[in-house]
Amino acid sequence: MRPFLKWAGGKRQLLAQLRRFIPENFGAYHEPFLGSGALFFDLRARGVLQDRAAHLTDTNVDLIGCYAAVRDEVEAVIAALQTLERAHRLDQDAHYYRVRDELFNPAREAQSSSLRYSPELAAMFIYLNRTGFNGLFRLNSRGAFNVPVGRYDKPTICDAANLRAVAAALSASHIGIQQAPYESVLERARTGDLVYFDPPYAPVSATARFTSYTADGFSDQDQMRLQQIAHELIERGCRVVISNSTATLVQDLYRNAPGVRAYKVAAKRAINSDSRGRGVVMEYIISNVKPAQGPSA
Repeated sequence: MRPFLKWAGGKRQLLAQLRRFIPENFGAYHEPFLGSGALFFDLRARGVLQDRAAHLTDTNVDLIGCYAAVRDEVEAVIAALQTLERAHRLDQDAHYYRVRDELFNPAREAQSSSLRYSPELAAMFIYLNRTGFNGLFRLNSRGAFNVPVGRYDKPTICDAANLRAVAAALSASHIGIQQAPYESVLERARTGDLVYFDPPYAPVSATARFTSYTADGFSDQDQMRLQQIAHELIERGCRVVISNSTATLVQDLYRNAPGVRAYKVAAKRAINSDSRGRGVVMEYIISNVKPAQGPSA
């Protein structure tokens, strides 16, 4: 079981490091910036969350709508996605833009007032995510999805077995998924719980704000607020793990923050508007959990 979506800042390349910060014993699991859910799926696949409650949230209504459709109607999603995959093989570019402009955007606009994603809409979301440029999710000023087609020889579009495994994991009675702001974790987290924050990264340069690490709307003030929320959770007795860039702002926020330590780790950046910016970069894992032995941090 692994993420079925690409997502800017996805953590599959960082899992070996993140596993070191997962304590042996904790209560419920909280992931307020769900994205591709790489750490959740990894913990679930390895049995760490087998009997633990998990609260998965994100502010992106499309993302949560797609997750819910996969959870609730996976076979219908698979059937629709297989149809899209077959058409993609015949004429990739023409099919992509037809789906994006003539099918997905109109259908999405028609359901803009509802969190409910139909299986067909979820299939189109997955298709565009798997075949669009760098797996980005981007809306123009009119609220329409406008990511161009990517350049992939044989993209994996419909992995039916993985989608079924994802649906089974999300359908467990102790797994909850909803659209909510990251601050809402304060309403649910209790002493002993584990909270993993993977926010839009603070930009390391003036141009980095465009390069998919930073989503529109997550400001320096949000980074400051996140630090305050982390501190409150630690004071409550929670275990907290945060991923972020090594931007000066992040260094300043956590250098002397009580109860946590910032560890520099190497990560592979897979999504960047400039190919020269892809590759291995240094990032922070910030936590009040002492890491287990493993790759150097």
